[in-house]
Amino acid sequence: MVGGNHAGERLFNGLTIAIMILLMIMTVYPFWFSVISSFNSGGDLLRGPVFLWPREFTFASWKAVLSDQGILYAAWITASRTVIVTAVSILYTSMFAYAFSRPYLRRKAFYITIGFISMYFSGGLIPSYMLMNWLGLYDSYWVYILPVLFGGFWNVIIFNANYKGIPEALFESAKMDGASEYRIFFQIVLPLSKPVLAALSVFTAVNIWNDYGATLYYTQSTDLQTLQYLILRLIQSNRAVENMMSMNNGTNLAVANLLNNTGGVGAVTARTIELAAMVIASLPMIILYPFAQRFFVKGVLLGSVKG
Repeated sequence: MVGGNHAGERLFNGLTIAIMILLMIMTVYPFWFSVISSFNSGGDLLRGPVFLWPREFTFASWKAVLSDQGILYAAWITASRTVIVTAVSILYTSMFAYAFSRPYLRRKAFYITIGFISMYFSGGLIPSYMLMNWLGLYDSYWVYILPVLFGGFWNVIIFNANYKGIPEALFESAKMDGASEYRIFFQIVLPLSKPVLAALSVFTAVNIWNDYGATLYYTQSTDLQTLQYLILRLIQSNRAVENMMSMNNGTNLAVANLLNNTGGVGAVTARTIELAAMVIASLPMIILYPFAQRFFVKGVLLGSVKG
């Protein structure tokens, strides 16, 4: 809100609001452009881009995407992978971090060394590919799950800092009452760590949902393609058609007709299919953010300041 008694302060506040509105438009408009273009007739879209509202409104592209069994199955693969990895990874990493935070953990220096090395160095793509082959995970659904169950040492550091903010007296009194480590973790530590759990769960879910590298490198079966990988292929095929159409330049009518048919005709074209698929793939994360947003600031601060 613009306020203040001095002209300089009001000018500063006004400029700040104007810049924030401009940044908000720059952030939101690309998504809005994709939404309105996906609801516009594909044939009409060839005349030029739409800016604020579809010129020829139609649900044809969305119906085409939502009726495509391949896209729906890819969405199921992506969603199931996201749910499983997020739930198990957060639980597994939080348990590891709890053990790591205890002062009586033996060989802590060894775990710290291994953890920090894993943060800055990786084996690379080829060793990872060979490892997946050796473990029998190549072209298997488990390649989406097992390699990413550990959330990384970054998350361990955040959990560890949060756990150290819990009063030590709680642990001591629980142990005096005969509580085991599992009972302390599930009945005391986890309930006091909800903001951090929520924040890291969202970060993990977004990362897994948007990942297409595992499909690209470790699978070849069409039954294991994720939604993001399908969209990537759709974009690449559209670019190839556009390049061929520009190279043909209308000199060969038969080739031009073939390429036009490949790109689609009428209300549904490859372009509108691509945009509709992109919007549909973005919706789950957009819906998830408002529910978890209230935990973000509190969760990240709890995990980064304490300790």
